[in-house]
Amino acid sequence: MATDPNDPDARRRRLRVLEDAPRPLVTPSILDCDFARIGAELDAVADAGVRVVHLDVMDGHFVPNISYGPSVIADWRRYSDLTFDAHLMISEPGRYLDSFVAAGCDVIIFHIEVEPNPGPLLARIRAAGCRAALAINPPTPVETLAPWLDQVDAVLVMSVMPGFGGQAFQPAVLDKVRYLKRTRPALQVAIDGGIHVGTAAQAAAAGVDQFVAGSAVFKAAGHDYGAAYRAIESDAGLGAARFRAQTSGSTPPLSPGS
Repeated sequence: MATDPNDPDARRRRLRVLEDAPRPLVTPSILDCDFARIGAELDAVADAGVRVVHLDVMDGHFVPNISYGPSVIADWRRYSDLTFDAHLMISEPGRYLDSFVAAGCDVIIFHIEVEPNPGPLLARIRAAGCRAALAINPPTPVETLAPWLDQVDAVLVMSVMPGFGGQAFQPAVLDKVRYLKRTRPALQVAIDGGIHVGTAAQAAAAGVDQFVAGSAVFKAAGHDYGAAYRAIESDAGLGAARFRAQTSGSTPPLSPGS
């Protein structure tokens, strides 16, 4: 269990867990967990095999909702050694970056829509020992990311408009994924919004590596997080096999309903 949220050795260990984790990788979003039982919820997903959780940070300005900030995350970090994948849906990520790093976040994701010249902030994140990623909303042309793809560790493609959980998946955003994989094949591409059994396979078949799933895990029948997590992982695996086949010249079909 972590004691110092900003311990660089601990962060390096957590990032190795992320790097070594097999793909496809499912990262549950705790936005849909029971915050009154946050310790038990983090334990439950860890017991289910989860090693990376997604943190949705919302400011009520860039997105029409408010969630939590660095002081709350710092408390969670003292309790949990899970890797924290922090998605900053905020208008001024540079202003608050140091606080999120100090709170124990391991991956810092911010939006190209609020930082059209993201190079300096990406460099600050990496200099702090964290992985740096850009997020892009459905209406934003994917080409806006092109100048920065050699400076990011990952891209998060939003498959819904950010701000609320439980929205329907927008399959048109998969064209963004295909563009990113053509442009930089080794790039880690994540997707967030409406991910569950069925949509995970669709996204993986386009080349997605990491799947942010909120309600599909934390609202699972019987609160069986392990079964829900494994079902999404298995579904994504079907799509990933199809993606590999496409890139190697053969295309086996997805399972019925995928």
